[in-house]
Amino acid sequence: MSETLPAAPAGAPPVLEVRNLVKHFPIYSGDFVRRRVGEVHAVCDVSFDLHPRSTLGLVGESGSGKSTIGRCLLRLHDPTSGSVRFKGRDVLALPPREMRRLRRDLQIVFQDPYASLDPRMTVGGIVAEPLRIHGTGDGNGHGRGDANDRVRELLRLVGLNPEHGNRYPHEFSGGQRQRVGIARALALDPTVVLLDEPVSALDVSIQAGVVNLLEELQDRLELAYLFIAHDLSVIRHISDHVAVMYLGRLVETGTRDDVFMKPSHPYTQALMSAVPVPDPVRERQRPRLLLTGEMPSPSNPPSGCRFRTRCPKFANDLTEAERRRCIDEQPALVDHGSGHPAACHYAEAVAVL
Repeated sequence: MSETLPAAPAGAPPVLEVRNLVKHFPIYSGDFVRRRVGEVHAVCDVSFDLHPRSTLGLVGESGSGKSTIGRCLLRLHDPTSGSVRFKGRDVLALPPREMRRLRRDLQIVFQDPYASLDPRMTVGGIVAEPLRIHGTGDGNGHGRGDANDRVRELLRLVGLNPEHGNRYPHEFSGGQRQRVGIARALALDPTVVLLDEPVSALDVSIQAGVVNLLEELQDRLELAYLFIAHDLSVIRHISDHVAVMYLGRLVETGTRDDVFMKPSHPYTQALMSAVPVPDPVRERQRPRLLLTGEMPSPSNPPSGCRFRTRCPKFANDLTEAERRRCIDEQPALVDHGSGHPAACHYAEAVAVL
């Protein structure tokens, strides 16, 4: 069983508990008679906690399973196995009607603001849609009679002109569209917001404004974020805890400072060594860990440690017996002395920044 993240300050109970989450997608072959020929191992035995008013940054390369986890938490994908508990309730056991009610508390902001907004609807209609779907008396005091006032309030909250609610998405910039998506996610006063690469499709000059907005909203509305990204600088800025994924598995978890200042898994170390440092002297002197090759296919992952096919330590530093252990035995996510868990048989903390 995978380890969970360190406890939040003040002993606050988790708002979201994920245990041993697994998601496999079947692979079929044949045009007329379809038969199952394999499966994609998208998420494998992932466990973590998300605490109130905190941000968990989920980071990894494209194809590592980050977005699949987010969709499984909302049951946009039904997990193959595992458990997801929101405030003690088993999300995966809820019937459709109860799950629909629960989605008021679990909302998502998608990656692409150009694809996630209906081009045929006005911005006001897009933001009001959650209120319309959940109807009068949604539990937050936002009935049909004051929906227009609520939309204006939400647009103002995310830094948009409330008078522009009658405009269409194509009349806004990418950053403004993402603010519309954030306003839509906040319409029903959620407790948890899943942010699936919310700034990766935006210009660098716009990203900081959206990230700062998310931080302001978290403080003001007491939100918990699951922030999915591959940009380490954004993760470091916004996250309280960090979970690093590789090929469907968590390979390292811990507080932001633990993971960034003393990473102990070779994959995390390689990611951190690629982050630019503004000091040119330090930039020249710090060690570089370069990954070679491509990530293996999740439909046919390597045995044992999934990272071994690209691991510099496996290739250069281990004996034959130690390599055999990496090939045969899947490493557990445990603390090897660095103060936080890492899934490596030979993990050791290294300062890379």
